[in-house]
Amino acid sequence: MNILELFDTIDPYKAKLYRPYIIAEAGVNHEGSMDTAKRLVDEAKEGGADAIKFQTYKADTLASKHSPAYWDTNKEPTRSQHELFSKHDKFWKTEMVALKEYCDKVGIEFMSTPFDIESAIFLNDLMSVYKISSSDITNKPFIQFICSFNKPIILSTGASELWEIQEAVSWIEAFGNPLALLHCVLNYPTPDENANLGMILGLKRAFPDKLIGYSDHTLPKDMKVCEMASLLGSVVIEKHFTHDKTLPGNDHYHAMDKEDLKVFCRNLERTFGILGDFKVGALNDEAVSRQNARRSLVAKRDIPEGKMVELEDLTFKRPAHGISPRSIDELVGKTARQEISEDNVLQWGMFE
Repeated sequence: MNILELFDTIDPYKAKLYRPYIIAEAGVNHEGSMDTAKRLVDEAKEGGADAIKFQTYKADTLASKHSPAYWDTNKEPTRSQHELFSKHDKFWKTEMVALKEYCDKVGIEFMSTPFDIESAIFLNDLMSVYKISSSDITNKPFIQFICSFNKPIILSTGASELWEIQEAVSWIEAFGNPLALLHCVLNYPTPDENANLGMILGLKRAFPDKLIGYSDHTLPKDMKVCEMASLLGSVVIEKHFTHDKTLPGNDHYHAMDKEDLKVFCRNLERTFGILGDFKVGALNDEAVSRQNARRSLVAKRDIPEGKMVELEDLTFKRPAHGISPRSIDELVGKTARQEISEDNVLQWGMFE
């Protein structure tokens, strides 16, 4: 399923779970190397992601020169956002076009989050959906500009109050763009106890007509957090992605790699196999149990030929090879057309 099919086929009002659309958030973990970027594409595909997403920005249009760090400076010692973003803002239109072509070749969907007007414009030719970062949820003019491309939008909701999300949603709804909201915690890394996955259900209640997903910043470990988010109804799972978690830098140490992604996909495969079909009904493999573990009406005592059947003549025992106990009211009052011995499983042909 590609991302447009996700918006077209999933009904947020249906009380069922869907296997989530997985976005490997490579961000700027290519660190300016096209070879590394292509490696990330290859490994995201190998790991089982549906899409790989980069980030497109220029430091000068994203942050002032005095913007402080808000990440773990023990892991990423750079103390200025502008300084950090300046290290990774060399990938621009030419590089994004090349990555889009490479993703098409590999068979994985290309995405990139724009952080300014110029990147939003040229990315329009490369993507079928726009992703808006949590950091821009209050950026009304930027959200409205992105809405003008008339494409579906995925909006992360990290560090937001409900009224702020509602306000951003209202701006998008005014343009009529299909919308998915991702629960997100802007805490790098997010301790498991702060993942607050219950907020996924809160978003479902507050926005019942929207697709709901999860953007994860917890340490990957066994990928259990993302699996739990899927079971709570997230139809999109986004998580930072790297080729080497030991590298220094803000988005490597809490990212998943291809092996983590494989674990997640295997777990999902098993989990959704266990979940099965959401339509209530007996399975084919239960047919033997239906016939042998259920009960039939049985003669509680000898019933002479010609006798009208009374309730006291009947009991119920396994197997279900005769008249079902659910039909007891229909049987009482009928006449035995033959002698019936005690403990016989009763059949309709025994009665007038």
